[in-house]
Amino acid sequence: MTTVPDTALDTAELDIAANQAEPLDALLVDAALGPLRRHTPDLSTVRFVGRLARHPATTTRRLAGLARELGRAAAGTSTLAPSRRDRRFTDPAWAENPLLRRLVQAYLATDRTARQLVTDAGLDWRDDLRVRFVVENLLEAAAPSNVPLVNPASAKAVIDTAGLSLLRGATNFVRDMAVPPRVPAMVDTSGFEVGRNIAATPGAVVLRNDVFELIQYRPQTGTVREVPLLIVPPTINKFYAIDLAPGRSLVEHLVRSGQQVFVMSWRNPGPEHADWGLSTYIQAVLEALDVTERICQVPRTVLFAMCAGGIIASLTAGYLAGTGKLDRLAGLALAVTVLDNDRAGTAGALLDRQLADAAIAVSRRRGYLDGRSLAEVFAWLRPGDLVWNYWVNDYLLGRKPPAFDILFWNADTTRMTAGLHADFIDLALDNALVTSGGMKALGVPVDLSAVDVDSYVVAGIADHLTPWQNCYRSTQLLGGTSRFVLSTSGHIAALVNPPGNAKASYQTNDAIPADPTAWLPGAQTHRDSWWPDLVDWLTAHSGGSKPAPDEPGGGGLVPLFEAPGTYVFDR
Repeated sequence: MTTVPDTALDTAELDIAANQAEPLDALLVDAALGPLRRHTPDLSTVRFVGRLARHPATTTRRLAGLARELGRAAAGTSTLAPSRRDRRFTDPAWAENPLLRRLVQAYLATDRTARQLVTDAGLDWRDDLRVRFVVENLLEAAAPSNVPLVNPASAKAVIDTAGLSLLRGATNFVRDMAVPPRVPAMVDTSGFEVGRNIAATPGAVVLRNDVFELIQYRPQTGTVREVPLLIVPPTINKFYAIDLAPGRSLVEHLVRSGQQVFVMSWRNPGPEHADWGLSTYIQAVLEALDVTERICQVPRTVLFAMCAGGIIASLTAGYLAGTGKLDRLAGLALAVTVLDNDRAGTAGALLDRQLADAAIAVSRRRGYLDGRSLAEVFAWLRPGDLVWNYWVNDYLLGRKPPAFDILFWNADTTRMTAGLHADFIDLALDNALVTSGGMKALGVPVDLSAVDVDSYVVAGIADHLTPWQNCYRSTQLLGGTSRFVLSTSGHIAALVNPPGNAKASYQTNDAIPADPTAWLPGAQTHRDSWWPDLVDWLTAHSGGSKPAPDEPGGGGLVPLFEAPGTYVFDR
């Protein structure tokens, strides 16, 4: 497995960079309209200024405090210092050089005052998130660590390399700005090859149609559980987030536990597929279920889905319930999936119907939403981690970005059809899944409370994209007995969580109260990965054991290609 160089981010920050898997809410809008929209003044900004104007005494006090702190910084008497966790200013020169120390203190004082003014305004949650987004982006951009030569590491690199670091940095800048997503490169992709050291778990494609390929993985145990597992990945980025480097692959772990595993690999659609919407993808899951049952000669399957794939799988389950065929599911597992979008973070705050309609119109004209546009939007959601950190590494220091499997997957973006783009925006904006019959799947009204099979719901406690509280609410929407697991880390690192990680842990609670904040105090913390817990749950829902098949296929279906198939290479 490729290791991360010293210049790379830690696991949590690498995970933030990998959050490009989820195309919902304002992220889908901005991917079509461009992220600049969020940085321009709007009605929330007007209300922010108006609130401050109505409380001049408070505003004056804050600005006077800033002036005093700037004066202390200039005189050398300020005690402000960056947090030890703020890696922008870890170089000793920031504290030891009098000019740099004063510059950092002035920046910290301004940062503190700006955030205090937003709090003082007392905006409602939507306006508060919108204004904070703009303020935080401006503050991140203004950090002195972003300035060439002012950053002491940049100055030292220029001296050590006789100026070559700036030349390499300029070359990197021109390369990155020449093509979308026009943000600093986050990963060195040269050490990875799909099918060799990424997505390398042995298996074969047993079905290929216009929408997806179905991969059946070869057993690695003498016996397998009778009931198979069908995994539905998200529709942005490739499926192999669950089949990364050997030893870090969830698919590999499940196969080695004796599970029969099938995974859908979505086609990277083009403009000719513009009309593919949720109905197309629900029908695809139903077809994959048919083939899985046919090959394994069983009437039931466990359905496991992630992110946007979890929405598609839940709609499929709702369709089966509405047509009296829910007995085809032995269980439903959802990972980092939001079905209830009420107050689902910054994305929900930045979206309204007028903008949504404009974004839908843009993608309709193109026929698709480009995954690279989403990459740019995600980067500016966390500019400190995803833009300016790499700005320093790639441009100021002239270094290569880190080589890391999650980031490699993250950079392997795909397109989303215009039809699916519109359907996801409408679903999220209307929060349609929380109401019985709020939307239809293949013409059948969906009532998630009628999906009364057991469910396994997992979320990441540090997930800023699909907040764990929103993920938890799926336990209240689904009708069966739910097990909720709260993992460490964020959106993707919560999934890429192999056993043996000393820093990993997860929480469980047999009680499932309506309020997620009531669930957390009674939760028990377990060390290591949640993957073995999932295996235990699957074992309880996958029937008995039977001899492992010799080869993929069956029921008249034969292997077509070796895993990871052909669609995974579509560009």
